[in-house]
This record gives sequence, structure tokens and C-alpha cells, in this order.
Amino acid sequence: MRERARVAWALVFVHALVARLAYAQSEKQVEHNAQVWVSLNGTIRASDGWGPVADFHLRRDEFLAEPSFYFVRLGANRWVGEKLTLTLGYAHMWLPPAEDGWQTWSHENRIYQQVQYLSGGGRLVVLQRLRNEQRWRQQVVNDVKTGENDFSDRVRYLLGFTLPVAAKPVPLGLVLSDEVLLQFGSRVVPDTFDQNRLFGGVKVSLARNWSFDLGYMQVYQQQPDHYDLNHTLRWFFYWTPDLRDGRSWDRQPVGGEE
Repeated sequence: MRERARVAWALVFVHALVARLAYAQSEKQVEHNAQVWVSLNGTIRASDGWGPVADFHLRRDEFLAEPSFYFVRLGANRWVGEKLTLTLGYAHMWLPPAEDGWQTWSHENRIYQQVQYLSGGGRLVVLQRLRNEQRWRQQVVNDVKTGENDFSDRVRYLLGFTLPVAAKPVPLGLVLSDEVLLQFGSRVVPDTFDQNRLFGGVKVSLARNWSFDLGYMQVYQQQPDHYDLNHTLRWFFYWTPDLRDGRSWDRQPVGGEE
């Protein structure tokens, strides 16, 4: 219990520190928004060492009224033992028009590298994930694509916890996670803080290879002239088949956010 308490307090401290540093950089106005974020995340264990991963994400603004983005991510996992995973992959995002009255959608291409480690004590599962993304986003000016791309590099660190609390009628766990995102590039705002994502909810196992988590995510994101505070209903589904002669493996307690 002492170890669990220390980890939980560390998460709260990191979240509070990031939020405080962001506020300290500027007195920008904070704009609130309600969102819904749904995704399907697949991780296939094809062998002891390798397997493909794929995600599809749909996020809506003003709860369900307006599109926020569509997102697809592909990759390959390399298992180093049962707890450490390395990932390399590609992702593509579709972004709606940036201004009212515009019609032009823009695209973002990404290459990403990721290290993920599972640990914990007793029933508590702890996930740590470090991801680096190289991002190329199309420039749109006055509703017209310019043919140029903005490049940025983004570093993300996620700390997540899953604690089983019931086995019947279905396996049920509590999930808590926090992710800090920092970005770098010529067009990035000076302080490099991009966003912080705090999530709390429940994890439900539907079958051997299917589960979902459902809960509230607070996304605090910096924009050039203001901050967005997005209150998000998040519902993520996970498919985790194991093709190795019926053997099992430790499934990810927190899945692949955009």
C-alpha cells in the first residue's frame, strides 16, 4: 500500500507541476470545450518477439456536434521480455477546417518511436510510456493549401495505473493516467508545452481478447493565443489477440491515445 500511495502522489505532483508551469508562462485566456473521444486499439502478439499494432481514433468537439479529428496509427512492436516493448510506426491525421466558413481539410503525417514498460506490486499494474513523434502538418491559408508543411518534434511521457477491483460479473479495474506532451520546432510557441492529459475511469474485460476503458479525460492544451481546457468523455476499445499457441501475455492497462 505504501508503494501504491507513493506512485499515486507522484502522478498528482507531476500533473500539478505541469499545469502550474503552463499557467506561469502566460496569462492567456482559458477556453472550455466538451468532447467525445472514441477509439479502437489493436495489439497482436504474433510471436515471442514481434507483432503489429494499429489504432483508429475519432474525436468530436462540442460533445458530438463538430469534428475534431480522425486518426489512424500503424506500427510494429518488439517485445524485449514480457514487460518492455519497443515500437516504430507511422500515423496519419485528418483535421477539419480551421476557421468558420472554410471548407479545406488538412492532413498531418507522423513517424513515431516508442518505449513502454510494465511494472507494479501486488495487483497494481503500472505503465510507463515514452513516445517521440516527428510531425508534418499541411499549411492552409485563407482556406487554400499552400503546398508547404509545418514540422515539429513532440516528446510524450505517460504514467498509468490499473487496479483490479472485481472479478464478477465481469473483470473490472480502476484506471488512472497522466500524460505530458512537449513539442519543438520553428513554429512552436516559445515555452514548448503542448498539453497535459489526465484520465480517470474504469476498465472492463469483455472477453479474452477484448476490453475497454471508459471515463473522463481532462485535456489542457496550449494554443498560440489561449489555452484549451477540454472536458472529454473517453471510450477506448482494445483488441489484444495472442497467436502463440494459446499462451497469454500482460495486456496494456492504458491504451494508445492520439
